[in-house]
Amino acid sequence: MLAKPHDEAFDDEDWIFEIKWDGYRAVADLREEPLFYSRNGISFLSKFEKVAKDFSRQKHKMILDGEIVAYDENGRPNFQLLQQIGDNPDLALVYQVFDILWLNGHSTEELPLIQRKELLKEALIETDVIKYCDHIQEKGIGFFKQMKKMKLEGMIAKKADSEYTENHRTSDWLKIKFTNTEEAIICGFTEPRGSREGFGALILGKYIDGKLTYSGHTGTGFNHESIKELHERLKKIIVKSSPFETKPKTNMPVTWTKPELVCEIKYSEITKDGIFRHPVFVAIRKDKEPKEVKNSAGEIHEVKENTKDMKSSTTPKKTKLSENDKEVTLNRHKVKLTNQDKVYFPQDDVTKGDVIDYYQSVAEYILPHLKNRPLSLNRFPNGIEEQNFYQKDASDNIPDWIKTTQVYSESNDKYIDYIYCNDKATLAYLNNLGCIDMNPWNSSLPDLDHPDFMVLDLDPSKKNTFDEVIETALQVHEVLESIKVEGYCKTSGSTGIHIYIPMGGKYDFDQVKDFAHILMKQVHDKLPEITTLERSLQKRDNNKIYLDYLQNRTGQTLASVYSLRPKEGASVSMPLEWNELKKGLKPTDFNIHNVLERIKEKGDLFKPVLGKGIDMMKALERLQEL
Repeated sequence: MLAKPHDEAFDDEDWIFEIKWDGYRAVADLREEPLFYSRNGISFLSKFEKVAKDFSRQKHKMILDGEIVAYDENGRPNFQLLQQIGDNPDLALVYQVFDILWLNGHSTEELPLIQRKELLKEALIETDVIKYCDHIQEKGIGFFKQMKKMKLEGMIAKKADSEYTENHRTSDWLKIKFTNTEEAIICGFTEPRGSREGFGALILGKYIDGKLTYSGHTGTGFNHESIKELHERLKKIIVKSSPFETKPKTNMPVTWTKPELVCEIKYSEITKDGIFRHPVFVAIRKDKEPKEVKNSAGEIHEVKENTKDMKSSTTPKKTKLSENDKEVTLNRHKVKLTNQDKVYFPQDDVTKGDVIDYYQSVAEYILPHLKNRPLSLNRFPNGIEEQNFYQKDASDNIPDWIKTTQVYSESNDKYIDYIYCNDKATLAYLNNLGCIDMNPWNSSLPDLDHPDFMVLDLDPSKKNTFDEVIETALQVHEVLESIKVEGYCKTSGSTGIHIYIPMGGKYDFDQVKDFAHILMKQVHDKLPEITTLERSLQKRDNNKIYLDYLQNRTGQTLASVYSLRPKEGASVSMPLEWNELKKGLKPTDFNIHNVLERIKEKGDLFKPVLGKGIDMMKALERLQEL
């Protein structure tokens, strides 16, 4: 996984920050016979034998990602020393390991970064030459200042929940440097002046839109030995004509070379036409391929644009998507939005575009409640008054950036490929399919067997009033308070109320379901006239509220908090404070037009649902004492 350049440090609780090591990026594959190699597949086993021999001390089969770093006499990373390892076998070397991609038979690439680092810290056996690369969270600006005091190269900022995306340069990882350094391709050299031997300056290039383009020249940063050594290498790749499509003008005659050697340079800035100003040669980069050396100025511009909404904001940005057909870029993915003027809620004049617009505006609040949770798709391609259908299995023609996970279904005797929604792009894609409401599992990846919360679903009959549902919800609250358990309530957005209890993934579905059944029995005993535990519709009293505890089974779903509902009034499943549950409250009080203002005022009232779970055994003990 690669990092994009970024121009300044920042603070953000959703990000972690690491030292940017000035060394060779290296992967260690310790599954069978150790493999140790660079990004372009060059083996490091013999070159950095000092590190490789300590792989035998590792107890786990794993794949590690890190950086080989050489230290000078002052204890600072020095890339040029690293290149001279053959002349200095006693060089101080450390393999700084910052990620783990595979552990004991399982890929870890889809786990959030912060979980991968926890696994890495536990699995890695540190030695004198293999170290765990630690990080700090949130305080990027202070960390960056400290790196500057230590005269290090800079820092890497990584989104704490980012997955590992192989061979991609993504905005989830950012590199922030003190000095501008860049790779460039050597495309030729000029004749030397005066007493200088070898060459005068190197002609530099980079690829822009697949085309090799001149980017300046450098004649500084060399000593007598480095000029002599580099000149010998360049003489072996001399060609007759310029490798550039457009031959640049130079002050001295040029000897052209094959564009095969990559060097690192320092520079003050890049001009508008892509030329390095004041470039200084640093070193040859054997670990970089010429095709990787692309236009960085464009990347920096792109990062600035993409990271505007990465930093925490108290006000969600409302994305206007009102045109009939358009393609938008969200989270670096292109999403085609069609038929934006199609009416989804005829009685309320709410269009498909309005639905997408709503979800984008509340994305920072709803996405944490959808993250890594398989979704059952309830699709209304022609609006709420036309036929809908349910879909669990992702189709074969979904974009390749849509995340899915396979779950075995015993009832169907097959694997189902569930979509899960972790970003704005996926949210817009699902809305465009006609998904008006979002219906996630109670559990999340990587552990789908242990729910993060319990759900108590108060499902009224057509004859029950919403005031009776409120009365029942308050009774649930009373039961929970008596056993010192905190519950969180929300309107279903339809006719009922949902009460959530954080479980923290500590218990399996059967344990949670049984506990929910016990709690619902307590409520039914208090309100036998208006509630029932009878599941069967044929046997159920049609005048009573069904206390549904069976929502706590594997694969069951309910409309997420902040989810729009396919009901007249375009209502939203809205979290409430317990003191707001009063007679006269209606589910349609919260709808597509007014909930954003409330969320801004109240914040995410459901955030604790995703936090530390309750102690179920203590709660059961208190229940027995009542």
